[in-house]
Amino acid sequence: MKDERSSTQEELSDLLVEERHFEPPEEFKALAYLRTGEIREKSWEDPEDFWGNAAKGLHWFKPWDRVLEWEPPNAKWFVGGKINACYNCCDRHIKAGQRNKAALIWEGEPGDSRVMTYWDLYREVNQFANALKSLGVKKGDRVAIYLPMIPEAVVSMLACARIGAIHSVVFGGFSAESLRDRINDAGAKVLITADGGYRRGQIIPLKHDADYAVKETPSIEHVVIVRRGDFPLRVKAGRDHWYHRLIQEAASYCEPEQCDSEDILYILYTSGTTGKPKGIVHTTGGYLVGTYTTTKHIFDLHHDDVFWCTADVGWVTGHSYLVYGPLAAGATCVMYEGAPDWPDRDRFWAIIEKYGVSIFYTAPTAIRAFMKWGDKWPDQHDLSTLRLLGSVGEPINPEAWMWYHEHIGRASCPIVDTWWQTETGMIMISTLPGVDRMKPGSAGPPVSGVRVALYNSQGQEVKTGGGLLAITYPWPAMLRGIWGDPERYQEQYWSKWENIYFAADGAKRSEDGYFTLLGRVDDVLNIAGHRIGTMEVESALVDHPAVAESAAVGIKHEIKGQAIVAFVTLKEGHKFSTEVEADLKEHVVQKIGPIARPERIVFSADLPKTRSGKIMRRLLRDIGEGKILGDTTTLADATIVERLKQQYEEQEDA
Repeated sequence: MKDERSSTQEELSDLLVEERHFEPPEEFKALAYLRTGEIREKSWEDPEDFWGNAAKGLHWFKPWDRVLEWEPPNAKWFVGGKINACYNCCDRHIKAGQRNKAALIWEGEPGDSRVMTYWDLYREVNQFANALKSLGVKKGDRVAIYLPMIPEAVVSMLACARIGAIHSVVFGGFSAESLRDRINDAGAKVLITADGGYRRGQIIPLKHDADYAVKETPSIEHVVIVRRGDFPLRVKAGRDHWYHRLIQEAASYCEPEQCDSEDILYILYTSGTTGKPKGIVHTTGGYLVGTYTTTKHIFDLHHDDVFWCTADVGWVTGHSYLVYGPLAAGATCVMYEGAPDWPDRDRFWAIIEKYGVSIFYTAPTAIRAFMKWGDKWPDQHDLSTLRLLGSVGEPINPEAWMWYHEHIGRASCPIVDTWWQTETGMIMISTLPGVDRMKPGSAGPPVSGVRVALYNSQGQEVKTGGGLLAITYPWPAMLRGIWGDPERYQEQYWSKWENIYFAADGAKRSEDGYFTLLGRVDDVLNIAGHRIGTMEVESALVDHPAVAESAAVGIKHEIKGQAIVAFVTLKEGHKFSTEVEADLKEHVVQKIGPIARPERIVFSADLPKTRSGKIMRRLLRDIGEGKILGDTTTLADATIVERLKQQYEEQEDA
């Protein structure tokens, strides 16, 4: 299947055509929360009316005066309204008679487990909120959270929200230096950490790393330590406090702060191209409305669902669809501490079977790893409780989508392939599972209340075909700035087109209004005048039965401008050979066309990824062009890059 359509330099070529599509199962549609697209279509005409009605599902201490105040690039949502995120995630459900419903089902990597009902969560959050107050934390103060995936991470976030403190969660896999930089940028007053955590059977020495960070963080006055195990650590008298002792000494009720809708809820740091982390700011009212509404609409959430978002709370997906969105909607959420392949490669499927998970939301990089490991692992488990699958984090290749659909969903679960960002705070593009047909690799139309378009670099709208993704109207969960750097906020997100948010992603739009993401604009391949999204080449490679994962980059070429180098990981049972390399190149030609034929294919056991699972194509370009390698501090495993560089050079010599 190929299409020789091309475009100007300002647009992205639309080359890979996917013709498969799937309708939602009739039994799913019959019980779906939304069964028509009527609400969504009306919402695109009048977003403010839609969001105003959606917000009524939450508890407000004081109603808002205006839904939206828009002075580009600054938006205020639910102006004048008073709300508390913690109240909506805890108290509201207690008062509705849901105190004995499970809020969190937690499993540690070693196999220990814990269930917290909404009443359990409510009590512990209240106690820890009072404990934070006893340490001098006030409304507007920043609190850094550096914890493994344990229930206390959720408790800490909600306790901050309860008293109006601003939390900054730092992924527990980050180094002491990364933690230090984020604490200093935010000016955090308290650090919450743990004695340690578990990852692939190894102990992660969180308190040890935190001690090194705190040596150079003058704003930190207190460190709270959660006891996860019995790990060796040092306790500094007067500064360090055990979480369990603070809880024991704290009063059982803490009055929730009546926060202004635009009060900051949290800062979340995301890597920037300059190397300096960006502190993305999200406020309370709009963010909660956006995550609450999309949780209900996109995941078709029902009272008896068991919802598992596999993301760490250190990432925005964990914030929005493990904590705030599902808990505001009264969901039962699964939370798992460890790796998907520990102690064996069926851990995720064992957890789904054990707890009867019905909604499963994970990343394409994980799905491709499952593909690589083989079908036998999920086939060992009863996954019949699943009724809805989701994908998040980066574009999903059509063949990975098909594997997910057939082997995990047993061809009976709708898949919501969601596009959004740390900056957007909530899902922006996705199908409605009880309404829309699904296309492998295509995210779908914009969600209710969100307006999305494609433009070329001159600002001309691209109705169908490839272009640059833009959000043309404010949405409630949108970022309110970069902490301490308003100029960077304006320059990075709002300077390309007037009063329009530039997502820095390429996409293509089909005639039926579905958007397919093509990857970051920085990663676009410029081949002989064609601008090709990395996702199209990578999807063509993953379509080959031997390939589990791929990453395509462009390197300088005297004639074409750039040539494609593809880094490929094979499925287990397949080995590298010159015949396989030639077959893969020809496969890309058959799927896309001669313009996309890779110049070289490099075989590797793994690819360099950030700790959130995104492939670092910038480093692959450095390898391909023989440059000094850039910053590798955000990688999950920095040694992969050196191994890849060596393999690249060895294959080049051969």
